[in-house]
Amino acid sequence: MSDQIAKGEDFEKQAEKKLKGWGIFGSKHEDAADLYEKAANFYKLGKSWDQAGAVYVKLAECFLKVDSKHEAANAFADAGHCYKKTNSAECISRLEQALELFMEIGRLGMSARYCKEIAELYEQEQNLEKAMTYYDKAVDLYQGEEVNSSANQCRLKIAQYAAELEQYQKAIEIYEDIANQALNNNLLKYGVRGHLLNAGICQLCKGDVVAITNALEKYQDMDPTFTNTREYRLLADLAASLDEEDVEKFTDAIKEFDSMTKLDAWKTTLLLRVKEVLKAKEMEEDDLT
Repeated sequence: MSDQIAKGEDFEKQAEKKLKGWGIFGSKHEDAADLYEKAANFYKLGKSWDQAGAVYVKLAECFLKVDSKHEAANAFADAGHCYKKTNSAECISRLEQALELFMEIGRLGMSARYCKEIAELYEQEQNLEKAMTYYDKAVDLYQGEEVNSSANQCRLKIAQYAAELEQYQKAIEIYEDIANQALNNNLLKYGVRGHLLNAGICQLCKGDVVAITNALEKYQDMDPTFTNTREYRLLADLAASLDEEDVEKFTDAIKEFDSMTKLDAWKTTLLLRVKEVLKAKEMEEDDLT
Protein backbone atom coordinates (compact mmCIF):
# COMPACT_ATOMS: atom_id res chain seq x y z
CA MET A 1 0.00 0.00 0.00
CA SER A 2 2.83 2.40 0.81
CA ASP A 3 4.15 1.81 -2.72
CA GLN A 4 0.78 2.87 -4.20
CA ILE A 5 0.71 6.00 -2.03
CA ALA A 6 4.26 6.87 -3.10
CA LYS A 7 3.17 6.62 -6.76
CA GLY A 8 0.19 8.82 -5.98
CA GLU A 9 2.43 11.43 -4.37
CA ASP A 10 4.73 11.35 -7.39
CA PHE A 11 1.86 11.98 -9.83
CA GLU A 12 0.50 14.74 -7.57
CA LYS A 13 3.92 16.47 -7.58
CA GLN A 14 4.06 16.22 -11.38
CA ALA A 15 0.61 17.82 -11.59
CA GLU A 16 1.66 20.69 -9.27
CA LYS A 17 4.78 21.23 -11.37
CA LYS A 18 2.73 21.27 -14.56
CA LEU A 19 0.43 23.96 -13.12
CA LYS A 20 3.38 26.15 -12.12
CA GLY A 21 4.99 25.92 -15.57
CA TRP A 22 4.18 27.68 -18.80
CA GLY A 23 1.64 26.41 -21.26
CA ILE A 24 -1.04 27.36 -23.75
CA PHE A 25 -4.16 28.55 -21.92
CA GLY A 26 -6.08 25.56 -20.66
CA SER A 27 -3.59 22.95 -21.81
CA LYS A 28 -1.60 22.93 -18.57
CA HIS A 29 -4.82 22.47 -16.59
CA GLU A 30 -5.84 19.57 -18.84
CA ASP A 31 -2.39 17.99 -18.48
CA ALA A 32 -2.46 18.51 -14.71
CA ALA A 33 -5.96 16.98 -14.58
CA ASP A 34 -4.66 13.75 -16.18
CA LEU A 35 -1.89 13.58 -13.58
CA TYR A 36 -4.22 14.35 -10.67
CA GLU A 37 -6.56 11.60 -11.84
CA LYS A 38 -3.70 9.10 -11.83
CA ALA A 39 -2.62 10.32 -8.39
CA ALA A 40 -6.13 9.90 -7.01
CA ASN A 41 -6.39 6.36 -8.37
CA PHE A 42 -3.11 5.35 -6.70
CA TYR A 43 -4.18 6.95 -3.41
CA LYS A 44 -7.40 4.92 -3.58
CA LEU A 45 -5.44 1.74 -4.24
CA GLY A 46 -3.36 2.59 -1.17
CA LYS A 47 -6.55 3.29 0.80
CA SER A 48 -5.31 6.79 1.58
CA TRP A 49 -8.81 8.27 1.38
CA ASP A 50 -8.04 11.78 2.64
CA GLN A 51 -5.24 12.22 0.12
CA ALA A 52 -7.46 10.84 -2.66
CA GLY A 53 -10.27 13.23 -1.66
CA ALA A 54 -7.96 16.24 -1.60
CA VAL A 55 -6.58 15.39 -5.05
CA TYR A 56 -10.06 14.97 -6.50
CA VAL A 57 -10.83 18.50 -5.27
CA LYS A 58 -7.72 19.77 -7.12
CA LEU A 59 -8.87 17.81 -10.18
CA ALA A 60 -12.29 19.49 -9.98
CA GLU A 61 -10.62 22.91 -9.79
CA CYS A 62 -8.60 22.12 -12.93
CA PHE A 63 -11.80 21.20 -14.79
CA LEU A 64 -13.45 24.44 -13.63
CA LYS A 65 -10.50 26.41 -15.06
CA VAL A 66 -11.29 25.01 -18.51
CA ASP A 67 -15.07 25.31 -17.98
CA SER A 68 -15.68 21.54 -17.93
CA LYS A 69 -18.44 21.68 -15.34
CA HIS A 70 -19.70 18.14 -15.81
CA GLU A 71 -16.23 16.70 -15.22
CA ALA A 72 -15.74 19.05 -12.27
CA ALA A 73 -19.02 17.89 -10.74
CA ASN A 74 -17.97 14.24 -11.10
CA ALA A 75 -14.59 15.02 -9.51
CA PHE A 76 -16.25 16.75 -6.53
CA ALA A 77 -18.54 13.71 -6.18
CA ASP A 78 -15.50 11.39 -6.27
CA ALA A 79 -13.89 13.55 -3.58
CA GLY A 80 -17.02 13.24 -1.48
CA HIS A 81 -17.06 9.46 -1.83
CA CYS A 82 -13.44 9.24 -0.68
CA TYR A 83 -14.12 11.47 2.33
CA LYS A 84 -17.18 9.36 3.13
CA LYS A 85 -14.82 6.84 4.68
CA THR A 86 -13.05 9.34 6.93
CA ASN A 87 -14.75 12.72 7.27
CA SER A 88 -18.52 13.10 7.07
CA ALA A 89 -18.56 16.93 7.08
CA GLU A 90 -16.00 17.10 4.26
CA CYS A 91 -17.93 14.43 2.35
CA ILE A 92 -21.16 16.44 2.54
CA SER A 93 -19.37 19.66 1.57
CA ARG A 94 -17.92 18.09 -1.59
CA LEU A 95 -21.18 16.39 -2.57
CA GLU A 96 -22.93 19.75 -2.20
CA GLN A 97 -20.41 21.25 -4.65
CA ALA A 98 -21.13 18.41 -7.07
CA LEU A 99 -24.87 18.97 -6.63
CA GLU A 100 -24.57 22.70 -7.30
CA LEU A 101 -22.74 22.07 -10.58
CA PHE A 102 -25.12 19.32 -11.72
CA MET A 103 -28.03 21.70 -11.05
CA GLU A 104 -26.27 24.46 -13.00
CA ILE A 105 -25.83 22.31 -16.10
CA GLY A 106 -29.38 20.90 -15.88
CA ARG A 107 -28.53 17.33 -14.91
CA LEU A 108 -31.62 17.00 -12.73
CA GLY A 109 -31.55 13.22 -12.40
CA MET A 110 -27.98 13.34 -11.07
CA SER A 111 -28.92 16.25 -8.83
CA ALA A 112 -31.78 14.24 -7.32
CA ARG A 113 -29.42 11.33 -6.68
CA TYR A 114 -26.94 13.53 -4.81
CA CYS A 115 -29.71 15.28 -2.83
CA LYS A 116 -30.81 11.83 -1.65
CA GLU A 117 -27.25 10.81 -0.83
CA ILE A 118 -26.65 13.98 1.20
CA ALA A 119 -29.97 13.39 3.02
CA GLU A 120 -28.82 9.86 3.93
CA LEU A 121 -25.56 11.24 5.33
CA TYR A 122 -27.45 13.70 7.52
CA GLU A 123 -29.65 10.76 8.62
CA GLN A 124 -26.56 8.90 9.81
CA GLU A 125 -25.62 11.94 11.86
CA GLN A 126 -29.18 12.10 13.27
CA ASN A 127 -29.59 15.61 11.84
CA LEU A 128 -33.20 14.99 10.88
CA GLU A 129 -34.08 18.59 9.93
CA LYS A 130 -31.23 18.71 7.39
CA ALA A 131 -32.07 15.22 6.13
CA MET A 132 -35.68 16.31 5.54
CA THR A 133 -34.52 19.44 3.69
CA TYR A 134 -32.45 17.40 1.22
CA TYR A 135 -35.10 14.68 0.84
CA ASP A 136 -37.54 17.50 0.02
CA LYS A 137 -35.20 18.82 -2.70
CA ALA A 138 -34.82 15.29 -4.06
CA VAL A 139 -38.63 14.93 -4.21
CA ASP A 140 -38.95 18.09 -6.33
CA LEU A 141 -36.22 16.91 -8.69
CA TYR A 142 -37.54 13.35 -9.02
CA GLN A 143 -41.06 14.64 -9.65
CA GLY A 144 -39.68 17.02 -12.29
CA GLU A 145 -38.16 14.00 -14.03
CA GLU A 146 -41.39 12.00 -13.43
CA VAL A 147 -39.55 9.38 -11.37
CA ASN A 148 -42.46 9.10 -8.95
CA SER A 149 -41.42 5.89 -7.20
CA SER A 150 -38.11 7.49 -6.10
CA ALA A 151 -39.96 10.70 -5.17
CA ASN A 152 -42.33 8.72 -2.94
CA GLN A 153 -39.48 6.84 -1.27
CA CYS A 154 -38.04 10.22 -0.27
CA ARG A 155 -41.47 11.49 0.81
CA LEU A 156 -41.87 8.47 3.11
CA LYS A 157 -38.55 9.37 4.73
CA ILE A 158 -39.78 12.95 5.23
CA ALA A 159 -42.99 11.63 6.83
CA GLN A 160 -41.02 9.32 9.12
CA TYR A 161 -38.80 12.12 10.41
CA ALA A 162 -41.59 14.71 10.51
CA ALA A 163 -43.46 12.42 12.93
CA GLU A 164 -40.32 11.89 15.02
CA LEU A 165 -39.99 15.69 15.24
CA GLU A 166 -43.69 15.94 16.24
CA GLN A 167 -44.71 17.50 12.91
CA TYR A 168 -47.62 15.09 12.80
CA GLN A 169 -49.87 16.90 10.32
CA LYS A 170 -47.09 17.00 7.74
CA ALA A 171 -46.54 13.25 8.15
CA ILE A 172 -50.28 12.51 7.95
CA GLU A 173 -50.67 14.40 4.67
CA ILE A 174 -47.79 12.50 3.08
CA TYR A 175 -48.98 9.05 4.23
CA GLU A 176 -52.56 9.73 3.12
CA ASP A 177 -51.47 11.04 -0.29
CA ILE A 178 -49.18 8.07 -0.95
CA ALA A 179 -51.97 5.68 0.13
CA ASN A 180 -54.30 7.41 -2.32
CA GLN A 181 -51.78 7.03 -5.15
CA ALA A 182 -51.22 3.36 -4.31
CA LEU A 183 -54.95 2.58 -4.52
CA ASN A 184 -54.79 3.16 -8.27
CA ASN A 185 -51.74 0.96 -8.79
CA ASN A 186 -52.13 -2.83 -8.71
CA LEU A 187 -48.47 -3.30 -7.76
CA LEU A 188 -48.66 -0.89 -4.81
CA LYS A 189 -52.16 -1.65 -3.46
CA TYR A 190 -50.76 -4.06 -0.86
CA GLY A 191 -48.97 -1.14 0.84
CA VAL A 192 -52.10 0.99 1.40
CA ARG A 193 -52.98 -0.47 4.80
CA GLY A 194 -49.44 0.24 6.05
CA HIS A 195 -49.56 3.88 4.95
CA LEU A 196 -52.99 4.35 6.52
CA LEU A 197 -51.79 2.73 9.75
CA ASN A 198 -48.86 5.17 9.88
CA ALA A 199 -51.19 8.10 9.21
CA GLY A 200 -53.55 6.86 11.92
CA ILE A 201 -50.75 6.55 14.48
CA CYS A 202 -49.78 10.15 13.73
CA GLN A 203 -53.43 11.12 14.26
CA LEU A 204 -53.31 9.39 17.66
CA CYS A 205 -50.20 11.39 18.55
CA LYS A 206 -52.15 14.59 17.96
CA GLY A 207 -54.54 13.40 20.69
CA ASP A 208 -57.76 14.71 19.12
CA VAL A 209 -60.28 11.85 19.42
CA VAL A 210 -62.79 13.52 17.06
CA ALA A 211 -60.07 13.98 14.42
CA ILE A 212 -59.04 10.32 14.79
CA THR A 213 -62.64 9.14 14.37
CA ASN A 214 -63.06 11.34 11.29
CA ALA A 215 -59.78 10.05 9.88
CA LEU A 216 -60.89 6.42 10.28
CA GLU A 217 -64.13 7.18 8.43
CA LYS A 218 -62.12 8.89 5.70
CA TYR A 219 -59.81 5.86 5.37
CA GLN A 220 -62.83 3.56 5.05
CA ASP A 221 -64.14 5.75 2.23
CA MET A 222 -60.74 5.76 0.54
CA ASP A 223 -60.41 1.98 0.74
CA PRO A 224 -63.51 0.00 1.76
CA THR A 225 -61.33 -3.12 2.26
CA PHE A 226 -59.41 -1.32 5.03
CA THR A 227 -62.31 -1.89 7.47
CA ASN A 228 -61.59 -5.63 7.53
CA THR A 229 -57.88 -5.32 8.26
CA ARG A 230 -56.02 -5.80 11.53
CA GLU A 231 -54.54 -2.32 11.01
CA TYR A 232 -57.99 -0.74 11.06
CA ARG A 233 -59.01 -2.72 14.13
CA LEU A 234 -55.87 -1.63 15.96
CA LEU A 235 -56.51 2.05 15.19
CA ALA A 236 -60.19 1.76 16.15
CA ASP A 237 -59.30 0.04 19.47
CA LEU A 238 -56.62 2.62 20.25
CA ALA A 239 -58.99 5.48 19.43
CA ALA A 240 -61.64 3.97 21.75
CA SER A 241 -59.13 3.50 24.59
CA LEU A 242 -57.98 7.09 24.11
CA ASP A 243 -61.59 8.29 24.28
CA GLU A 244 -62.17 6.23 27.44
CA GLU A 245 -58.74 7.19 28.83
CA ASP A 246 -58.08 3.49 29.45
CA VAL A 247 -54.33 2.71 29.53
CA GLU A 248 -54.85 -1.03 30.01
CA LYS A 249 -57.13 -1.31 26.98
CA PHE A 250 -54.58 0.73 24.95
CA THR A 251 -51.74 -1.61 25.98
CA ASP A 252 -53.77 -4.78 25.31
CA ALA A 253 -54.67 -3.61 21.76
CA ILE A 254 -50.99 -3.06 20.96
CA LYS A 255 -49.95 -6.41 22.47
CA GLU A 256 -52.58 -8.26 20.45
CA PHE A 257 -51.48 -6.65 17.17
CA ASP A 258 -47.78 -7.07 17.98
CA SER A 259 -48.23 -10.80 18.67
CA MET A 260 -49.29 -11.26 15.02
CA THR A 261 -47.44 -8.45 13.24
CA LYS A 262 -44.31 -7.11 14.91
CA LEU A 263 -44.43 -3.34 15.34
CA ASP A 264 -41.28 -1.59 14.16
CA ALA A 265 -39.26 0.82 16.31
CA TRP A 266 -40.84 3.93 14.73
CA LYS A 267 -44.42 2.82 15.46
CA THR A 268 -43.47 1.67 18.97
CA THR A 269 -41.84 5.04 19.75
CA LEU A 270 -44.90 7.01 18.61
CA LEU A 271 -47.37 4.74 20.41
CA LEU A 272 -45.33 5.06 23.60
CA ARG A 273 -45.73 8.84 23.32
CA VAL A 274 -49.51 8.41 23.16
CA LYS A 275 -49.45 5.96 26.08
CA GLU A 276 -47.43 8.39 28.24
CA VAL A 277 -50.01 11.15 27.64
CA LEU A 278 -52.80 8.69 28.47
CA LYS A 279 -51.08 7.60 31.69
CA ALA A 280 -50.59 11.23 32.72
CA LYS A 281 -54.33 11.89 32.23
CA GLU A 282 -55.20 8.79 34.25
CA MET A 283 -52.93 9.92 37.09
CA GLU A 284 -54.50 13.38 37.05
CA GLU A 285 -57.95 11.83 37.43
CA ASP A 286 -56.74 9.59 40.28
CA ASP A 287 -55.36 12.66 42.06
CA LEU A 288 -58.72 14.40 41.71
CA THR A 289 -60.57 11.44 43.18
